Amino acid sequence: MTTLLGGTFNPPHNGHVALARAAEERFGDEVVVLVSARPGHKDPALDAETRFELARAAFPDREVELDPYERTVDTLAADGWRDPLFVIGADEFCDFLTWKDPEGVLARARLAVATRPGYPWERLQSVLDRLSQPERVQFFEIEPLHVSSEEIRERVARGEPIDGLVPPAVAELIDARGLYRLEGT
Repeated sequence: MTTLLGGTFNPPHNGHVALARAAEERFGDEVVVLVSARPGHKDPALDAETRFELARAAFPDREVELDPYERTVDTLAADGWRDPLFVIGADEFCDFLTWKDPEGVLARARLAVATRPGYPWERLQSVLDRLSQPERVQFFEIEPLHVSSEEIRERVARGEPIDGLVPPAVAELIDARGLYRLEGT
């Protein structure tokens, strides 16, 4: 079994690292990190190679790959993993029906949905109820980490510290390369 964690990683943060660790502990398989080169739903601030390098710094002991496909279903169709487990957060799962071909995603992969204590089950159930294969979705609980890539980019742009929000190697790369800074700062 292969466990996959995909994303833009703009930048990768401690929440991403904790999610990968929790998935490995829960499902017993090392996570492969997929950095979306051209995410179909976002216009990242950094080019794919820089985000890939940041992800490699955040996940030094895991396989990190650059994913050339815009949509998850295309990634899963092209790469030939045998019954992979695709890890997403509860908020992403609530938007799952808006993804390109969600049923095609479920035909090619099982979903591992990370929830946090107190997350409203009815939001998750409303998505499950609309899937033809709800048994292909597994839920697991993680401790919440209140951090987002957007918050990190904003903090860096304002010149504020990001210690404790990203792995130290990621903070060092961001600082050394002047990433996410506003012009003239």
